[in-house]
Amino acid sequence: MATKRKQLPERNTRPPIERMLKIHNLLKGENHPNAAQLANELEVTTKTIYRDIAFMRDRMELPVEFEPAYNGYCYAGEVGQFPTVQISEGELFAMLVAEKAMQQYRGTNFEKPLMSAFRKVTDSLTDTISFNLDDFDQSISFRTSAEPVLNLDVIDALAKAAAGNKQLQFNYRKPGENKAESRVVDPYHLANVNGEWFLFAHCHLRNDIRTFTPARISDMQQTGEIFKLPKKFSLEKRLRGSFAIVTGDKEQEIVIRFNELVADYIREKRWHPTQKQRNLEDGGVELTMRLDSLNEVQRWVMTWCGNAEVIKPLELSHSVREAAQRILDTNKS
Repeated sequence: MATKRKQLPERNTRPPIERMLKIHNLLKGENHPNAAQLANELEVTTKTIYRDIAFMRDRMELPVEFEPAYNGYCYAGEVGQFPTVQISEGELFAMLVAEKAMQQYRGTNFEKPLMSAFRKVTDSLTDTISFNLDDFDQSISFRTSAEPVLNLDVIDALAKAAAGNKQLQFNYRKPGENKAESRVVDPYHLANVNGEWFLFAHCHLRNDIRTFTPARISDMQQTGEIFKLPKKFSLEKRLRGSFAIVTGDKEQEIVIRFNELVADYIREKRWHPTQKQRNLEDGGVELTMRLDSLNEVQRWVMTWCGNAEVIKPLELSHSVREAAQRILDTNKS
């Protein structure tokens, strides 16, 4: 029995678009290079050359043809510039910022596909736009505080289950409780809200859509069942009345006044899609929103350390006052 010849790995240091640009320039000459000659020139396999030529012909619509008389490839007609991605200076800077933002996913299962997609775009740029991403390491950065601890296997499994409409079973522990509860869920959507991951799923135990924190999920497995995502499900509509992710049943108007010490911080952000701002004569600002849950906005008001006054509703004002009193009671010494 003949032994199978081991194929040597490609010494492929060029990005695909750069390699095809080299092929393009060689085909414009009169030498009619064949696949073996191109492979030797570019230090790749002939299989890679065939794939590149097929891409150039079928996707880039370049008139590449094989000329039997010369046993090589050429262009059937006049070809101008090699088709590449055109990008403006503003778009280039946006891409650089995006690359820096992706650093927060380094070490996670999302790093490889994100960086692969980014490199495919940057590799397709023309030589007239040259830059080194490393040049921006010292001038642009992203920082996060209280970064969530991620179980990468859980996040990856949830993402795949949601994408494939695959039902899951897992143990889930509610905040403040020691005992976990078994849940069977249809994972509708995995979302990152303000830097934290949440699973929005139909819970068969509660027969309703529930929000799950991946950090409190354990012993997860697929049930083998495939679910159909309801057409009426919309995460945007579901979270429309929430300040972040907590929803309620009763929509109401929220009015909060901020003094001049923190007014600029309020003006500089878009806190909610329904927000309206009104500048006050004393330099402060009044923020109005429509929410159906007070839990998250109550905690948010507390973070302004007395520089925010709840005008409406009365229920929110009372809850802030009670929370402030608990802080005083806890920190008597």
